[in-house]
Amino acid sequence: MKATHKALSLTLLGATSLALFLPASSQAAGFVEDAKVTLGLRNYYFNRNFINQTQSGQGQASGWTQSFILDARSGYTQGTVGFGLDVLGLYSVKLDGGRGTTGSQLTPVHNDGRQADDFGRTAVAAKAKLSKTELKVGEWFAVLPILRADDGRSLPQTFQGAQLTSNEIDGLTLYGGQFWKNSQRNDASREEMTYNAGGTLGIVEGDDFNFAGGEFKFNGNNTMVGAWHARLENVYQQSYLQLTHSQPVGDWVLGANLGYVTGKDEGSAKAGNLDNKVYQGSFSAKTGNNTFTVAYQRLSGDTKFMRIDGASGGTLVNDGFTNSYDNPEERSWQLRHDYNFAGMGIPGLTLMNRYVSGDNIHTGGRTDAEEWGRESELAYTLQEGSLKNLSIRWRNSDVRRDVGADLQENRLIINYPLSIL
Repeated sequence: MKATHKALSLTLLGATSLALFLPASSQAAGFVEDAKVTLGLRNYYFNRNFINQTQSGQGQASGWTQSFILDARSGYTQGTVGFGLDVLGLYSVKLDGGRGTTGSQLTPVHNDGRQADDFGRTAVAAKAKLSKTELKVGEWFAVLPILRADDGRSLPQTFQGAQLTSNEIDGLTLYGGQFWKNSQRNDASREEMTYNAGGTLGIVEGDDFNFAGGEFKFNGNNTMVGAWHARLENVYQQSYLQLTHSQPVGDWVLGANLGYVTGKDEGSAKAGNLDNKVYQGSFSAKTGNNTFTVAYQRLSGDTKFMRIDGASGGTLVNDGFTNSYDNPEERSWQLRHDYNFAGMGIPGLTLMNRYVSGDNIHTGGRTDAEEWGRESELAYTLQEGSLKNLSIRWRNSDVRRDVGADLQENRLIINYPLSIL
């Protein structure tokens, strides 16, 4: 399998390189004309206080970084098969953060316990397109329902692999592929895919991550049905079914997001016997500048929600800034309110508040543990002027739990996307 994907990588990369040397008038016009290049400037401050106990002997985890995210995406060369290239240049500099405040995951941590002064990496992906089907090979910021790269800190997580995406049938998108390695959000290296089994096993290394799925949109794109299956070879396999719907009713827009996830061990079961199911539903109602959301998430089985170590839990309806409420047997519900201040004459200013409560948690030797969390985000995006699209977000969170440390957290995130091409 390794030899196959290496050969595939070399073939596509070689074909793309050849296409770049062809005369622009006959082949490469679309490669340049449709290219987009942006430089994202991200300033990130993070402070998390552990209230009822220390975490690894620390009372807090904190850090402050300035990051530069170059996102260059070419168009496709002309011809029956078009070729292109995507490049992510990632670099982050520590502005503040010492040995006694590690754990923010803004930067790597050295063996001596010190946070790195800077880190970064380059991710390159070649792509080829035939009709409405695209093959991509290399490394990029992949976001799929069964594998979501995490972009919640200084730099985004990236995955290295190959993916085929087809839109040949109207409304239907088919996906398939394999990922081999990943770089987590606070790591400059490329490592094997791993899974956090917890307990005495801890982090276990899997083999390739294989996936296939499809999403079908209909009813004027108001309804979507999705089905996915993935395998981290010799660790776990997981299937996901999803239904989303949006329905205008007078001055309201009602929305629903229903999902079912089932997972178990796979192959040689390096992480032991695994068993997990998730039943979930999120329901929203939007009117004017207000959006109200309620959500329910129910886990069953002896295992928490399965995901690649370091990946986002965004598939779960109760996943948030600080917690995913994904412990074995946990039941959780959420109340959320979003407000857009454009209704008060301040376009670009938004406020989100949510409360999540979980119970029936089977962890730490208990079968009745509980937890709750409150999260708020106040965000403003400049609408005009030389700094148009600059955004400022303040996130304030609290988590209280029966098992584990209570948290109080603040984040200040400033993003400025600078368009270069």
